[in-house]
Amino acid sequence: MASVTLVNYGLGNIQAFAHIYHRLGMSVEIADTPEQLARAERIILPGVGAFDWAMSRLVQSGLRETLDDLVLNRGRPVLGVCVGMQMMAQRSEEGSSAGLGWIEGDVVRFREETVRDTGLPHMGWNDISLSGSAALFRDISSPRYYFLHSYFVAPRNPAHTIATAFYGHEFAAAIGHRNIFGTQFHPEKSHGWGIELLRNFAEI
Repeated sequence: MASVTLVNYGLGNIQAFAHIYHRLGMSVEIADTPEQLARAERIILPGVGAFDWAMSRLVQSGLRETLDDLVLNRGRPVLGVCVGMQMMAQRSEEGSSAGLGWIEGDVVRFREETVRDTGLPHMGWNDISLSGSAALFRDISSPRYYFLHSYFVAPRNPAHTIATAFYGHEFAAAIGHRNIFGTQFHPEKSHGWGIELLRNFAEI
């Protein structure tokens, strides 16, 4: 079974992911350098906080060039989580930095008029609806995940949305295109549903 490598650029709860994979008896590595990342077979890109800050931290880490090569040229499966997923888009309303551009689309903010009664951020548990069959959600019944965000990815191609959730309006809860996957929710905080999703990703 392929090993999973966690991109350690200073953002995201790396240890929570590592703990889950250790509990599952699966191989997991933490990449702090381009040399470590270059060996990756499966990649998780976590992220929390503001879009521009996350992009600047990734660039400063020296890992971006290797990450681009692995994902775009070598076809390594990658899973972006929360801001890690947002970074895969082209740009964000939250800032001015360019994203990784792996998925055509923008990161947009929930409109105040649609969430007037509940407010932002969107925080807590939500059911999700799957859009067709997706290996990421294999054998997961009644999927329910933990969210914490005020922005979400709006892919230009509807086929790249593989799961949706509702908060004021429907939005992309997960994306998938070839070897590129992303979840707006936090699987590492989502109990059994999240554990099974991380297992599935390791087996893609």
